Parts: sequence; C-alpha cells; structure tokens
Amino acid sequence: MAERVLIIGSGGREHALAWKLAQSPLVLQVLVAPGNAGTAESGKISNSAVSVSNHAILAQYCKDHNIGLVVVGPEAPLAAGIVDDLTAAGVRCFGPSAKATQLEASKHFAKDFLDRHDIPTARWKAFTDSGEACNFIQRAEFPALVVKASGLAAGKGVIVAANKEEACKAVKDIMQEKAFGSAGETVVVEELLEGEEVSCLCFSDGVTIACMPPSQDHKRLLNGDQGPNTGGMGAYCPVPQVSKNIRQNIKENILQKTIDGMRREGIPYTGILYAGLMLTQEGPKVLEFNCRFGDPECQVILPLLSSDLYELIQATLDGKLSKAMPTWLGTSTAVTVVMASGGYPGSYSKGREITGLSLAKDLGLQVFHAGTAHKDGKVVTSGGRVLTVTAINKDLIRTVEEANKGVEIIQFQDAVYRKDIAYRAIAFIKQSRGLTYKDSGVDIVAGNALVHSIKPLAAATSRPGCNAELGGFAGSFDLKAAGYSDPILVSGTDGVGTKLKIAQMCNRHDMLGQDLVAMCVNDILAQGAEPLFFLDYFSCGKLDVSVAQTVIAGIAEACKMAGCALLGKTLACQNLC
Repeated sequence: MAERVLIIGSGGREHALAWKLAQSPLVLQVLVAPGNAGTAESGKISNSAVSVSNHAILAQYCKDHNIGLVVVGPEAPLAAGIVDDLTAAGVRCFGPSAKATQLEASKHFAKDFLDRHDIPTARWKAFTDSGEACNFIQRAEFPALVVKASGLAAGKGVIVAANKEEACKAVKDIMQEKAFGSAGETVVVEELLEGEEVSCLCFSDGVTIACMPPSQDHKRLLNGDQGPNTGGMGAYCPVPQVSKNIRQNIKENILQKTIDGMRREGIPYTGILYAGLMLTQEGPKVLEFNCRFGDPECQVILPLLSSDLYELIQATLDGKLSKAMPTWLGTSTAVTVVMASGGYPGSYSKGREITGLSLAKDLGLQVFHAGTAHKDGKVVTSGGRVLTVTAINKDLIRTVEEANKGVEIIQFQDAVYRKDIAYRAIAFIKQSRGLTYKDSGVDIVAGNALVHSIKPLAAATSRPGCNAELGGFAGSFDLKAAGYSDPILVSGTDGVGTKLKIAQMCNRHDMLGQDLVAMCVNDILAQGAEPLFFLDYFSCGKLDVSVAQTVIAGIAEACKMAGCALLGKTLACQNLC
C-alpha cells in the first residue's frame, strides 16, 4: 500500500528529496513543510503549513494524515530532537538522534570524537575565551588560520583567514560581536589544510554504510572562488579527482570508523552522514561533519541515484541496508548551479519575479526551488539562494554547458550566479587526457587484434633472407641468404591519396593495398632493381580492424605477385580533426 511522506524543510535540498521520493510507486503523496513554490501542487508533491517546531503538534498531524514516513532535511530540527520526539510518539522518522547530531551541532564534540577514534583531521583547539584563542593563534606551531563557531550557523560559521590578524578578528567577531549568536559561544581554531575539498556522504543504519558518489561544493560567491563564503553556489558529482583507492580509503578509515565509533560510544547513528574532507598529501582529512544531505550536493547526488529512495530509506531504518545497497548511474555526471539574490549572503530584496522556468524544463533541465514563493499568480524570490539548475549528461563539460544555458534562460532582477562550477574537475580531465594512449586515440587492444589477424598474410609472403614475423615496427633482411654478394640498395616510398578517398566513398578497400604496392614496386623496377621487401605505414583516426585487415590483405597479395616480402608494420592511431 502506498504511503504518504512528509519532508521537513524549504530549500533546494528538500525539493530534490520530494522530487526523488515522488518517483517511487510506493509513495502516494509527498508533503513538504513549509516547502516553496517548487513543491506547491506539483503532481504528487504539495506543501503543508503544519508547525515543525512543535513536535507534539507535528506528531499528531502525522497520525491524523496517515503520514508513514518523515524525512528531515535541515540540521536545526535534528539538533532539536525531532527524530527522538517523533519516534517516541510512534511516527517513523529518518535522520540521526539529537545526540548523534552533535557531530554537526558541536564542532568541539566532533573534533574530540575524531581524536578519540584516530580519524584523520586538522590539528585544533577549542576556546570559550577570545583572548586565549588569539594567544593560541599567535603562538601555534601550525598555521592556525581556520576559525569556526562550534554551534550551528547555517553553513556560514567558518572563516578561513589569510593571516593571524584576520584570524584574531574572526574570533572577536564570533565571540564578542556575536556574528553567529549563541553558536559562537565556543570557537574551534584549526590548522589550515592544503589540498582539494570534497564532500563524501553515506547512508547508515548504525552498522552498515552505503557510500554515495563524491561531490564537490563551491562555497565562494563569485567565479574563481572569489568573494564571501556562502551556503554553496553550485556542485557537481561525481568528482574525477577522487580515485577508487581514495574512495576506499575514505569509506574504511573515515565513514565506517565514524559509524563504528558512535555505536561503541552508545550513540548509534542512523541516517545520512556527510563528511567534508580535504584531500591532503598525507591523505583525506575531515574538515567537518554534517548529519544530513548537503545543499546543493543533494541536487547532484539524487539525480544519479537509480534505486528507489523510499525503499532505501526504509531499509536503512529497519537495519537492513546491507540487503538493499543503492545503485547509481555510473556513466553519468550531474552539475547544479545556484541562482542567488543580489546582495546575498548579506541583505537582499525579495519579491522579484522569476521567468524562464518552463523554458529550462523544455531543455530537459531540472530546476530545484529554494527561496521562492507564489505571489499574484507569479513565482517570485523569497530568499538568498533562490533556486538551482541541474543538468545530467555523460560528458562533464557538456553538462556544465547545459546547466549554464539554463541559468541564462531563467531570469530575475539582480540574480547572482557562478559560471565556473566544476572548473577543477574540467582542468583535471583536460590534464589527464593526454597521459594515456587511449585518450590520444591509440587503441592498443584493437591494434593487437589487427596484428594477430594479419600475421598469416605476412607469413605467406616470406622469401629467402626475410623474417616475415609481424609485431614490431621494423624487420630484418639477410641479403646473403637472398643470393646477393655485393649489392646496391635502392629504396622507394609512395602512398595513396585520391584512391583512398574513393575507397572510403565506395566503402571498398580491397584494392588499396595492391595499388600501394604496385606504385612502390614500379618505382624500384624503374631503377633496374629487384623488389625484396615492403614495409608499410598505416595511419588512421580510429582503428577499424576489419577495414585495416582488408587493406593489408591487398598489400600481402600484391607482395606475393611482385615476389617481395611484407616486412614489419607501423600502425599509428591519432585523434584527427
């Protein structure tokens, strides 16, 4: 029997969750509280005005409306104990308990936990006094330039300082000026790590984990990672810079160790675990934990999930994740670009009309709403991060182009967005392409198959003095064995051009080899010499074994007619424009 699902939250992450859950045949309806314009009356999906802060009222609402599952999007309700309270009231709820959510809600707790369980992270120290924190920054044996509000700060409570003076100013802003309110009563001062930052998430049923493909967020507001920190301006998934070996390392030494450690401490972790990591020269190190899907990472991870998300969540809650491991679109990539209001992450205007949403949909793009609302029959802005445009394709560069095209079509006044999402991955791919034969157009497997198929053809042309064994780029010819005592050698080189074009147009290649040998042999005969051997050069943009075999069969037949041996072979495959 199909069930009703309630999602807590109002951002792009929650729209993506609703979109994915609505695809399940086991889901009758998806309600989103409070939701946004994108989740209002959209097929199975609609919004709910129920209070999510009063857990008693929420539990009764779920019972009255036959809600079979509650999925919590943001971190604040998790830290407030929504999972504990709904579960106690008999309502099935997906997410970690309030105690388990300390991994995100208290950076001090998280850093202590990492040290206790020998999980790699940056060197650090926590402070409740701003003066002590500044003294530590000045005297630390490492670059203590990362200052974090220990509590929840909507993803904005981390300052990466350029120098010690900036780091001390960040401490004072957080602790004395209360930039993040009570979240900054304790600060964590960390070592500045160098490397590439990635997000690695997993499902956890408290024992088993199921890893998601790695993704990469872009925190800075402007292109080239310039401007202030934000909640995230775009993401892509998967991350080609993260090799299989690195992924296995992250799974075993970070994600699984975290789940095992929480269980040993009597705080079983069920839900989504998000590890923000830095890929350093010493290996991956934990920057932070989140206890839910990231935003905008969720908008690129879920489109690549081929499994039924509803079934996957149920298996996780039942402790049966090991029997329901998720499957993914392994050859596809997803890119999402965030469109934000002018002025974000500071003050911004609301109520700007948004146009072009249907045009983006016509292009096959998925638009996930965040800070949007309905007003007078129009969709208008109502938040800092307004929406995300997600594209899916097998080629990363093309996927980025498609997402950017969608962002250009959707318009509202003073919109801010980046045009360089996934720029690190693109640079990595371009750098890597020229490092292998196959990336350069050389198919070793096909070349070996060709050599194997033509060896009998070459062997049939053997004559005294010749070793007609193919497989190298050259060959030897013994003139004495051929009956010559004091010879003069004559060589000739020729090729086929116009005839090659005709052969391609007619799709007939059997005579090309004979024409090629004939031209070379005639040049030798014109010098009064005997043709002894023929060494060919075969170049192509992409090797078609059957065509190449046909051409070389013609070469071998002509060599037999001319009494010369087919000696050696040079094969060149190149990416030709």
